[in-house]
Amino acid sequence: MKKLFSFSLLFLFSVVFFACNAVPGSGSSANQKELDAYDTSTLSRNTLPVLMPYNKIVAPAGKQIYFGNPALENHALDCAVSPNGKFLAVEGRYRIVIISTADNRVLSEIALPKKPGFKKFVNTMSGIRWSRDSQNLFWSADDKRHASAVLSATVNKNGRAGLNSDLRFKGQKKTDGHFLTAIPNELLITRKALFVVLNGNNQLLKINFAQIDKPVWQATTGVAPFGLTKASGKLYVSNWGGRQPKDGELTAGTPWDPAVVDAKKGDVNNGTVSVFSPKTGRLIKEIKVGLHPNDIIAAPDGRFVYVANGNSDNVSVIDAQNDKVTETINVRLMQGKKDFVGDSPNGLALSPDGRTLYVANGMDNALAVIALGKNSCTNATQSKSMLTGFIPTGAYPGNVAVSADGRMLYVANIEGMGARATIPKNQENKAFYTFHHWGGQKKVNGAFSAHRQLAMVSAIPVPDAKQLTLYTQKVQKNNRAFHAQLSSLLPRKNRKPQPMPERIGEPSVFKHVLYIIKENRTYDQVLGDMKQGDGDPELCSFGRDVTPNIHQLALDYVLLDNYYASGKSSSEGHQWTDAGMVTDYIEKKVRGWFRSYDHVQYDAMVYPAYGFLWNNALAHGKRVRIYGEAAHSLWDHTQFPDWTSIYTDYKNGDNRFTFKNVTTIEPIRSILAPRFPAYDHKISDVFRAQRFIEELHHYEQLPGDSLPQLMIMALPSDHTSGTRPEYPTPRAMVADNDLGLARIIEALSHSRFWKNTVVFVTEDDSQDGWDHVSAYRTVGLVLSPYSHLKKTVHTNFNNTSMLRSIEQILGLPPMNQIDAAARPMFECFTTQPDLTPYKALPNRIALDEMNKPLRALHGEALKYARLSLQPQFDEVDAGDEDTLNRILWFATMNGKPYPARFADED
Repeated sequence: MKKLFSFSLLFLFSVVFFACNAVPGSGSSANQKELDAYDTSTLSRNTLPVLMPYNKIVAPAGKQIYFGNPALENHALDCAVSPNGKFLAVEGRYRIVIISTADNRVLSEIALPKKPGFKKFVNTMSGIRWSRDSQNLFWSADDKRHASAVLSATVNKNGRAGLNSDLRFKGQKKTDGHFLTAIPNELLITRKALFVVLNGNNQLLKINFAQIDKPVWQATTGVAPFGLTKASGKLYVSNWGGRQPKDGELTAGTPWDPAVVDAKKGDVNNGTVSVFSPKTGRLIKEIKVGLHPNDIIAAPDGRFVYVANGNSDNVSVIDAQNDKVTETINVRLMQGKKDFVGDSPNGLALSPDGRTLYVANGMDNALAVIALGKNSCTNATQSKSMLTGFIPTGAYPGNVAVSADGRMLYVANIEGMGARATIPKNQENKAFYTFHHWGGQKKVNGAFSAHRQLAMVSAIPVPDAKQLTLYTQKVQKNNRAFHAQLSSLLPRKNRKPQPMPERIGEPSVFKHVLYIIKENRTYDQVLGDMKQGDGDPELCSFGRDVTPNIHQLALDYVLLDNYYASGKSSSEGHQWTDAGMVTDYIEKKVRGWFRSYDHVQYDAMVYPAYGFLWNNALAHGKRVRIYGEAAHSLWDHTQFPDWTSIYTDYKNGDNRFTFKNVTTIEPIRSILAPRFPAYDHKISDVFRAQRFIEELHHYEQLPGDSLPQLMIMALPSDHTSGTRPEYPTPRAMVADNDLGLARIIEALSHSRFWKNTVVFVTEDDSQDGWDHVSAYRTVGLVLSPYSHLKKTVHTNFNNTSMLRSIEQILGLPPMNQIDAAARPMFECFTTQPDLTPYKALPNRIALDEMNKPLRALHGEALKYARLSLQPQFDEVDAGDEDTLNRILWFATMNGKPYPARFADED
C-alpha cells in the first residue's frame, strides 16, 4: 500500500505542478504540453497496444488468446476454470471455446446449434459452469426471438468437446401482448439439480436432472435478474433492474418489465439481491445494494457474498449469516479530490484462500485488486478492505476466473482489441494484417468494417506487490487519468472569451450549441473522394454527387479526416454520443441485444447513473431543446402508411401529417420539440429541417436571446432502408440527409444567432460500410463563424472529444472519467470570426427516387430487394450487417465487385 500511496501523491503533485505552470493559450489551442500528451499513434494499429476510439490505450498484461470467425463480431463474455484445473471454458458470442491452462492453446470449439425455423443461438450475458468431475459443461443461450436454452457438452480428457443435450425455456407473454424470450443467464450446478435465472421472465428455476421436463419450483425475482450464487444454504440472485415496482411509483421500461426510475435522470434508481430457499423457492429477503448489480459470487467458506454494482462503481459485501451489507468497496480508478465515475465493475473472482477479490472494471480496461478486510472475509488479516492496485486487460473485461492454485488470472474481454481488421480464416493466433498506418501513402489493399473482430482472452500471472504497482501506473496512464484531473482545474478570472475555453468555466464566444447526430456512415463512404483528406475513392459510396453539401461544408469550414465513432452500432453509438460511455447493460448484451436494441433510449437500463448530456445541462441551469433524439413518433398509419404519403404531404404543404412524440425519460417530456419527428425511415430529413427552421424563426421573433443554449437533434435519413420497395433508394435517402443538414446550416447562418452559435455534427456509429483507415472512422463536422478554416485537421478526435467540447463551451463539468479525459477540439477554431452565411447547394439526386417494386426487378436487384424486405430489417439495425453492406454496395457502387475477401463466408 505504501508504494501505491506514493504513486498517488506523485500523480497529484504532477497535476498541481501543471496547473501552476500552465501557459495561457491563444484561444485557438490549449496548452501545447497538455495536447502533446495525447498519444494517437496507436489508433490505426492492428497489433497491441492499440488506442480505442474513446481515448483509452489497450495494453493488456500476460498472454492474449484469440478465437472466432474473423468475418463476425466476436466477444468473449464469460469464463470458468474446470475443477481439475486443466481447462478454461470461454463463452463467446457465437461459440464455446476450451483452452488448455498448461499452454494457453485453444483445444476445441463448439459452434452454437440452430433450431429449426429460428436463427442460430447466440449466447446470453454470462452463465457458463463445469460439473464437479470436469467432464460436462453447461451454458446459457438464446436466439433473440423465441428459443432459449441451457446447453451442455461433454469434454474428454484431451479437452475435445462435443455438444450434448439442451434444456428449453418458454418466454412469457406480457400484458401489452409483447412476447419476450426467457433469456437464461447465470447457472448453478449441484449433483442433482440445475438452478438458472431467466432474465427475460424475471424468474429463478430449480430443475432436477432426473426430471428435466418440469421445474421443481419457479420463483419471481426482481427486474432483469442477472447473477446467481449459493452461500450458507441459501440462493442469492442479483436483480440488474432492481426490485419489482410498487403501485404509484415512477417507472420506465426495460422495456417490457417496468423498473423504478429516478424522476430527474430517468435511470433505474435501485439495485437489489433476492435471497431464496433452494428447497422451496421461498423468498427469504431482498437486500438493497448498489445500482445495476450484475455478477455475484460467494466466499469459499460461504460466509460472505460479493456483488458488483455496475452503475455505482463499487462492490457490495453481504454477510450470509444475517443477510446484511457489511461493507461497500469503492473500485474507482480515479479517486481523490475529484472522483470520476464510469468504471463499470461487472465481473468478480476470488483467490483460493478467499482473501483477494478481483473485479473486472469494464470501462477501465483493468482488474481492480482488493485485499479483503474482516467485514468481508473470515480469515482476513486486516480490519478494512483495501484497493491495492489495478491490472491492465483487454478492452472491457467482462469476467475473470482464477486458477486452482491461485497463480493465474483469466479474463474474458468483451471488446478485446476492438474491430481492428479482417484476417484470413485459420489465422486467429497470428498477427493481424496491417492495411494502413497513419501518415502512410501506400496503395490501399484492404478495408475495415465495424463488425469484424476477434474475441480475446487474457491469461495473466498474478503479480507480486512490485509488479502490481507498475501495473497500476500503467492503467492510470492508459486511462488518461492525468488528463481527467486536468478537467478539474479551476477557471481563471478575467479571461477573454474564446471559441473553445482552455478550462471549463472560462467564457466562450458561443452561447448556443446545436449537436446533430446522424446515422451509420464511414468516412470513406462519404468523403473518400476528397483529395484534401486521407480517403479511398474506391470505397466511396455516397460521394460529391450524393452529398454536395457535406463536401462543401468540409471545404468551407474544416475537414476532419481523423475523426472516429466510439461505438460499433446504434445501440452503443447513441449512448456514446449522448452520455460519453455505455453502461454494463449495453456491453453485456452487445451484438446479442436480447432485451432491447437501444438506438432510442427507451430502456431505463441503458441510462448511466448521472444521466445524459441534457441532464448535465439542465442541472447547471442551461436551456435545452431536444429535436427527435431519445423519443418515438406515433401517428395514424392508415392515413399515412408509407414514405411517399408523408413526403407528398410535406412537398405540397398540406400539413395534414401529424404525430405525437413519446419518451420514457421523464425529464425529456418538457424539452422535447413536439413538432420535430423522431427517428423513422418513413419521414424525410428535409421535413425535419423545415420543422427546425420554423422554430428558429419563432425564436428570432422573440425579444432578447431565448434560443436554447443546448440543442440536440437526430437527423437519421442517411441510415437508408436498403433497396426495400416503397422507400427511396439509398443514395436518395443520403441526399435527403445532406440537403436537410444544409438547409439547417443555411437558416442558422442567416439568423441573428449565428455570431455566437456552433454546430457539431457526428454519425452515431460507423457500421454498414467500409473504411481503409479504421472500422471506427466516420464523418464529423464543426461549423461556426470561428471555424471557417478552409483546411484539413488531422488531429485525432472522436465522439467523446465532441461531447467534451460541448461541455467546455457551455461550462459544464464532465459526466464521467471518459469525457473528462477526452481532448477538446481546439484545432477546429480560430479567434477571428467569418460571418459569411452558408448557401445550401441543390440536391443532385431526386429525393423521391424510389426503389423499384419486386415485379420490375430480376437477377441481383431482385435478390437484394427481397433481402431488404426480410423481417430482420423491420427494426433499426436489426438485420445482418454484412447483408446490409452488400445491399448498399450493390445499390451504390455501379457493379464494382464487393470486397468479398473481408465478408462473412459462413
